[in-house]
Amino acid sequence: MSIPASHRVFAQAASGPFTLPPIGYAYDALEPHIDKMTMEIHHTRHHAAFLATINNAAKTYDELKPANTEKVLRNLSAVPENLRPGVRNTLGGYWNHVHFWDIMTPGGAKQPSGPLLQAINATFGDVDKMRQQFNQASVGRFGSGWGWLVVGRDGKLAVVSTPNQDNPLMDGVKGVVMGIDVWEHAYYLKYQNRRPDYVTTWWNVVNWDKAAANFQKAMG
Repeated sequence: MSIPASHRVFAQAASGPFTLPPIGYAYDALEPHIDKMTMEIHHTRHHAAFLATINNAAKTYDELKPANTEKVLRNLSAVPENLRPGVRNTLGGYWNHVHFWDIMTPGGAKQPSGPLLQAINATFGDVDKMRQQFNQASVGRFGSGWGWLVVGRDGKLAVVSTPNQDNPLMDGVKGVVMGIDVWEHAYYLKYQNRRPDYVTTWWNVVNWDKAAANFQKAMG
């Protein structure tokens, strides 16, 4: 079942510098782990819904440009106070979802290797222990939010979770390696209230090549 064109309204909701990027693969490409309907609704409705607020804010705050997204998220105190709550929620959500699409790949996932694997082993002991911590943080996030593997301020890997559409950039981490959306809209059609099943299954679609690139970028 496809989303009717009449419902695809948010991508054109407000003209401005921010647009809805493609996810890079077909909506059914992550089956059976994440279903087509969830992916299509998640992208064309939930992700797209951030555009109107962001583009309206960009009309009065010149720093709000796609190229400055991470800079703005790292320095929210510089955003005008009347715009700050909306920018925090919608620019955070916009960036989070771009990251989310990029960190998944069709056809299953290989294992980490190279410097990222070395860092995982040094911090957590092995990949399985890292996954356990990541799963606990993601499943344990009360209400809506995200689970993350990040490079902290100390240059070491860490697992964190954030509420709502916040992300670790707002807390000053060096970079985000990977993140999972644990809002119910990310999994409820297929998994209902079984968030642990969704989080466990998600590892089958993790793009470890992208995760490695994110790690290298964070380490600079």
